Amino acid sequence: MRGRKRRNLVEPGEASPLDAAIAQRDRGTMSMVRDALERGDTVLAFQPVVQASNPDRTVFYEGLIRVLDETGRVIPAKEFMGAVETQELGREIDCAALRAGLRALRQTPSLRLSINMSARSIGYPKWKQVLNRGLSVDPNVAERLILEITEKSAMQMPELVTTFMTELQDKGIAFALDDFGAGHTAFRYLKEFYFDIVKIDGQFIRKVHSDPNNQVLMQALISVSEHLDMFTVAEAVETGQEAGWLAAAGVDCLQGYFFGAPSLTPPWLVEAGRAATGG
Repeated sequence: MRGRKRRNLVEPGEASPLDAAIAQRDRGTMSMVRDALERGDTVLAFQPVVQASNPDRTVFYEGLIRVLDETGRVIPAKEFMGAVETQELGREIDCAALRAGLRALRQTPSLRLSINMSARSIGYPKWKQVLNRGLSVDPNVAERLILEITEKSAMQMPELVTTFMTELQDKGIAFALDDFGAGHTAFRYLKEFYFDIVKIDGQFIRKVHSDPNNQVLMQALISVSEHLDMFTVAEAVETGQEAGWLAAAGVDCLQGYFFGAPSLTPPWLVEAGRAATGG
């Protein structure tokens, strides 16, 4: 009846069928990720980040972690990070991504690469061991390594992130604030973080050439970034119209499917092969 409070069909302390289904799905996801890590079935997919004023020039690549299930199917991070982010498995995923990124940097001296990590991994001893081991083998990779931390993750422990960044920036490592503008960063912390790069969240990029609201928000985010001397990257660029507007607005770099999808085959090796064959 109208106006009558709906009766709660779930007893206090009892999980709803939906909650139970979600929990079961997450357990299955964590089991799949755990098995993949034990087998060593993790890889990076590489996506180019190009110069806005000259899109033919790749400034750096982002290395995006993927796991392979027991059938060999490639599983992107968005399919499992939500389930493992707060678990130790999330830290192990960060270790696997960093290990693969450092290996790629050693193999290609001209490569500049960004790798994602959670702020939760800052205090994880194994992650730091992977980094220190990689830098001891080749200290030069530090100046070509970019560590991406999401805005949400950074704001969970801002003081720890600031100290961590200062320590590693002294070694030449750069930092990118991922998903900038998604609504988590307090500006009083932003000016203390000293991120080298900000990657503006894709929600502001979609149809920016025709959406006045996104245009105003983008101009504000670009202005803040410029004031704090941070390099800007627009994420999720999918059309030439978006790319043109962003370049004219002053964004430094662009990333998205318009310029290239993430590829398991390193794009720089493909380009080198074409150059060698004259293709």
